[in-house]
Amino acid sequence: MSSQRVHTSEQTVPVAAPAGVVYGLLADAVRWPLLLPSPVHVERMDFDGVRERLRMWDVEGERVRSFHLRRVLDPRSRTVGFEREDTALPGTPTTGTWTVQALDAGRSLLTLRQDRTLEHLPAAETARSRHRWQQEPAAELAHLKETAERWEHLDATLLSFEDSVHLQGPAEPAYDFLYRIGDWPERLPHVEAATVVEDAPGVQIASLDTCATPDGRTLSTRAVRLCFPSAARIVYKELVTPRLIAAHSGEWSLLPDRDGVRAVCAQQVMLREEAVEEVLGRGTGLAEARRYVRTWLGRAGAQTLGLARWHAQNTVRRLR
Repeated sequence: MSSQRVHTSEQTVPVAAPAGVVYGLLADAVRWPLLLPSPVHVERMDFDGVRERLRMWDVEGERVRSFHLRRVLDPRSRTVGFEREDTALPGTPTTGTWTVQALDAGRSLLTLRQDRTLEHLPAAETARSRHRWQQEPAAELAHLKETAERWEHLDATLLSFEDSVHLQGPAEPAYDFLYRIGDWPERLPHVEAATVVEDAPGVQIASLDTCATPDGRTLSTRAVRLCFPSAARIVYKELVTPRLIAAHSGEWSLLPDRDGVRAVCAQQVMLREEAVEEVLGRGTGLAEARRYVRTWLGRAGAQTLGLARWHAQNTVRRLR
């Protein structure tokens, strides 16, 4: 027998950060994959300055979920209203409002109210969903609180950069090289081992052992990769990161130009500030850590792009 339930929850947490800072984190959903643990990728499909439509992917354990999210942003009242629908469970939307209330110059109150509709689900599944959804709001609030309370040093821990190469010929062979991450140990000198699980087409969970650090240490990472072959794009977020890195996301893209294709590796990193001296030595500051990570990750990205170009251009020559 199916059942229909509406579950309402409201949770509030004090935040040791100005209300404007907290609201800014809420409003900038495109940066959530770097700032919060569960979001993997957010694409803004439409935005008029007040209303926006987003496509969002997040991860829960080993499961990658996809949502459509409509939001209404009101900076004056510091509220964000939303309606979210899981693409795997149409007809079960979640609506709600984020509210930020200023307490004084350096403190605020963050509230999340949600109404979740469980429609056309068996009673047992409804009970499991209610249990899970009682936990998720508390986790979201806790993560936003933790990020906001680092606001004075947050910008110094963030860096974005990209590397690119130009290749002659079509994008498809280069995309195939980037997509087949399970073959990278045979193709990339800095990748020692790789395993990949792709239970849903285009959604990969990949684990890598790499030795691309300047001192040659082997590091183990694990990432979600979302593959979009028609757009020649692969976006990713690491779920297990090296000690120095709190969050790492990025995108491989192949952009046609007048005489070939520009292959780009764009990366975004949030450093773990408390680990800088532990990893790089006493007295090392964030500026030095930023240069270290830029060199390390940039070298690995550029090497991968160079070999993707070589693979693509040799594939085209063989086909001729």
